[in-house]
Amino acid sequence: MFRHVVLLLLGAHLVSAGTHSLRYFYTGVSGVNDFPEYTSVGLVDDQQFTYFDSNTKRTVPKTEWIRQNEGADYWDRNTQKGIGNHQTFKNNIQTLKERFNQTTGVHTFQLIYGCDWDDQTGETNGFRKDGYDGEDFLILDLKEMRYISSVQEGFLSAQKLNNDKGLIEINRNYFNTECIDSLKKYLEFGKSSLQKTVSPQVSVLKKSSSSPVKCHATGFYPKDVTISWMKNDQEHHEDVEVGQPLPNEDGTFQKTSTLKVTPEELKKNEFICVVEHQGKTFREILKDDSLPIIIIVGVVLALILLAVIGVVVFKVYQKKKGFRPVNASDDGSNSSARTDPQA
Repeated sequence: MFRHVVLLLLGAHLVSAGTHSLRYFYTGVSGVNDFPEYTSVGLVDDQQFTYFDSNTKRTVPKTEWIRQNEGADYWDRNTQKGIGNHQTFKNNIQTLKERFNQTTGVHTFQLIYGCDWDDQTGETNGFRKDGYDGEDFLILDLKEMRYISSVQEGFLSAQKLNNDKGLIEINRNYFNTECIDSLKKYLEFGKSSLQKTVSPQVSVLKKSSSSPVKCHATGFYPKDVTISWMKNDQEHHEDVEVGQPLPNEDGTFQKTSTLKVTPEELKKNEFICVVEHQGKTFREILKDDSLPIIIIVGVVLALILLAVIGVVVFKVYQKKKGFRPVNASDDGSNSSARTDPQA
């Protein structure tokens, strides 16, 4: 459930092998002062490359590789899409407030769509999900090419969208062709940046004798990293909690693993944090005489931005089922924005 990411033949120029992704996140908000009513962000392989909000009313580049390779028409076209989405999202929130019998409070309407491509197998996937107030609302089933709602308030929206044969055909073309073509194009544009590898800085941290032990890896790219623990040179899995990768402001990532250990265990044993990233292994030892550490302050600005744009929007996002934004009907009764997908 939701909680408050032209065909080019790349050949030898392809960025690092594996699965690549193109993501768009749209978020509409009501009831919050001094905050954009609508934001959208685009990401390629988890790197943000476009941004729009309803205050600035402009789609802008967030990387040099997209700035250098797309001209004024591209930015004007996506700016107009953002302006249109802003009004549509306002209408959708108002409609859903009526359906859910709400009159006041903060409310959000959120959408995520995009595609994945494995450059080794050629396998592709598309997905589209949207939600209201942090809960599932609509999902596009790409196999059946139909919209599904998990809540009664969304049944009418799903019915309207499924009866729109033109929209269904647009979705089919977008996810089968256009999204993947755009992803390959952006991978070519950003190959020098997207294929970079930055190793993590690893620290083993303990605030006090009674606090949990934290292994903190930061500053690494790409975001896939494994953190594990060893106790006296043996693998240790008890009382271990591993967090999710979080973004840093510079485009790298951070991740933390927490180990609960008593002072008595720490005196008698040696604990080692093992971090594996891009074929390299990093080991840090924690002993009872380790110095107290300063509490790590997360990259607050980056996390707030992701909360705003809906990057950390959907738990169901991990299931990777289809998406493509949709439009409100003229009478405002359709509660899902039908907008042209952003390529």
